[in-house]
Amino acid sequence: MPDALANTALDVVELTRALVRCPSVTPVEGGALALLEDRLSPLGFRCERMDFSEPGTPDVANLYARVGAGGKHFCFAGHSDVVPAGDLSSWTIGPFAAELSDGYVFGRGAADMKGAIAAFACAAAAFLRQRGTDFGGSISLLITGDEEGPAVNGTVKMLRRLAERGEAVDLCVVGEPTSSKRFGDMMKIGRRGSVNVELTVRGIQGHVAYPDRVDNPIHRLARLIEALIGVPLDQGSTHFQPSSLQVTTVDVGNPATNVVPGVARARFNVRFNDLWTSQTLLAHLRERLDQANGRVGGNGLYEIDAQVSGESFYTPPGELSDLIAGSVREVTGIDPELSTTGGTSDARFIRAACPVVEFGLVGETMHKVDEKSAVADLQALAQVYTLMLERCFW
Repeated sequence: MPDALANTALDVVELTRALVRCPSVTPVEGGALALLEDRLSPLGFRCERMDFSEPGTPDVANLYARVGAGGKHFCFAGHSDVVPAGDLSSWTIGPFAAELSDGYVFGRGAADMKGAIAAFACAAAAFLRQRGTDFGGSISLLITGDEEGPAVNGTVKMLRRLAERGEAVDLCVVGEPTSSKRFGDMMKIGRRGSVNVELTVRGIQGHVAYPDRVDNPIHRLARLIEALIGVPLDQGSTHFQPSSLQVTTVDVGNPATNVVPGVARARFNVRFNDLWTSQTLLAHLRERLDQANGRVGGNGLYEIDAQVSGESFYTPPGELSDLIAGSVREVTGIDPELSTTGGTSDARFIRAACPVVEFGLVGETMHKVDEKSAVADLQALAQVYTLMLERCFW
């Protein structure tokens, strides 16, 4: 064991609790990155704050830490920001108290994903205690404070800065809580794309008693929505479940009972598989809307405003998934399912830079009241990550 690192062991449970105590609700740093830097620096990591700004979005603090200067570059990626706690009176234990109870660490971020960040650091500490910093490769942590928010001033800009200075990553594991029911039962080797759309229909306002003088945009909006949801977008693909269009709100804002409004709006989200790109999907949706709008009649005025959160991606099984699966199997005895289900993550940005797979804790309580992670799972995750490093740099 290298003498300089003899006293740098980290406890994954205590580090998770310390991180949870940091109220880092997007975009507030809350002390989480400073705490992580304090733990990583003694291990030999060169810690660099990458803080970014952009008009119309909050300033965001991010942390990039790397040990090693060459060879294969293995990156742990994740986010220190968390979603708001919501109604504090609904929590059995305070969301930032990080208390231990019945074998669990409770608190916002315990599952999503401060527990994984703690496991990153503990795995690196355990590996470096055995191998030292001169192990022939590089390990980094790419930690953003902007995953749960707009995702504008975080991972995308960090990767851009690394690329500008010629710093490449070879393999990346994102520590999202991918396990479904039992720790180790699932990893994510891809994700569906996501697009948010606002659909606006304009009609002619007027008195409800004179239908010949109005063009009711609500009636037309209802037909357009039916055109969007009446027929499935697809039946799924080899690696992905069917694409899903879900209407999230319909808004008119009309307080009167005797007035037909002039405008009606709806918003919907589409999670799309690899049969589509965002461009081909939006073109298909416009085609459906145009056909339905022509059948309804009226002035035919509608418009859509689309915001693409990310394209679908898929990392074929290979070196990285085998590395994770083998490590999980050795620690837990479980063969993890290779899945593309669920929401989006910053892996959608990283996939353009290198192969990326997501693996982490059980996600059943993420974003919920009384979010928690089992102590045994935290310890097992640190072991899995450590074994991954050992096998990566055999």
